[in-house]
Amino acid sequence: MKVALVILHADPARGGAERYTIDLAGALRAREHDVTLIASTFADADDDAVKQVLLPVGRGTRLRKYIRFLDALDEHLQNEHYDIVHAMLPVRSCDIYHPHAGIAAESVARGHLKHRGRTARTAAMLANHVNLKRRKFAAVERELLTGPKPPVVLCLSEYVKRDVTAHYTIAPNRLATLFNAVDLAKFNPSARPAAGAELRKKLGIVSDKTVGLMIAQDFVRKGLREAILATAKLRDPRLVLIVVGKEDAGSYQGLAQQQGIAGQVIFAGKTDDPYSFYRAADFFELPTRHDPCSLVVLEALAMGLPVISTVFNGACEIMTSGQHGFVLPDPSDVDAIAEAMRKLLDPQVRQTISDACLALRPCLAYEHHLDQLLQIYTTAKK
Repeated sequence: MKVALVILHADPARGGAERYTIDLAGALRAREHDVTLIASTFADADDDAVKQVLLPVGRGTRLRKYIRFLDALDEHLQNEHYDIVHAMLPVRSCDIYHPHAGIAAESVARGHLKHRGRTARTAAMLANHVNLKRRKFAAVERELLTGPKPPVVLCLSEYVKRDVTAHYTIAPNRLATLFNAVDLAKFNPSARPAAGAELRKKLGIVSDKTVGLMIAQDFVRKGLREAILATAKLRDPRLVLIVVGKEDAGSYQGLAQQQGIAGQVIFAGKTDDPYSFYRAADFFELPTRHDPCSLVVLEALAMGLPVISTVFNGACEIMTSGQHGFVLPDPSDVDAIAEAMRKLLDPQVRQTISDACLALRPCLAYEHHLDQLLQIYTTAKK
């Protein structure tokens, strides 16, 4: 099959959608499909067998660059045939539309609700009205999904699918749900058994501590404030919270100090080795306000970590609350987060839940994901 994967920036350092796209290109090529990555920028390529098409967008605003990208993509697709065009962002024509951050229409209409507090939500709502690129995304998406030949909308979760159907009337055969996948060889708790102890030693965490882990790129939306307040509410010296992420943590360090738990919250910064952090942790928490399908939650489950998250995280659809961790109804409920953490301080409870998480590994396998995707590709051409 000749497949084009379309993304604005083919650079895995930029985020989950970019990492997914490049990993997918390599996986499809490994199954001997003819794969082309189409983007406006590229990181260094690791796989010479995956072809690249650079669509230069020149200088200007982000909106102007996006419009030039659309124009260049249209011209390229007129001159080159692909069996499947799989787009990770709104474009004017494709066979698969795969919005990793959720659909653009929802972001414009209710994206401000992801923020905490009336002031932040009001500011975000006003920003939505003046964000021309975001509104252009939504306009291009609407034209794509309401046109005469709509693509299959590939949703990361049922949570995303509900947003799609709230904004668009789409035939059932044009909707599909496909979870993110995990590289089970890379995220195998037996692969590097000493990695966790080594990281704990480096961070000064003694062996008898219970470690909660949070990996996030948007601390406000992902609920770091609530995680810190929950840690403070427990007042249990056994508990340590490690926070991984490149965002400036200054205000959160201040919050931990104000709450009297500065010594229990470790801000580790960004990392290229999440495996060591999963291996060092006893449970994972992400009390997020919105996440279409959090890859870090799936990686944590694959590593056997109990997870605390919320119903606003599509990744939790694979979990049973109480069996694989705790799926909370309200991301702002600090008491509920603290109670879930308290339960996970019990090593026997953690072990039982960890065993159940490890049993989910076959459902998270990348090969399983790829089999399903290729079936969706076949459906998309009918």
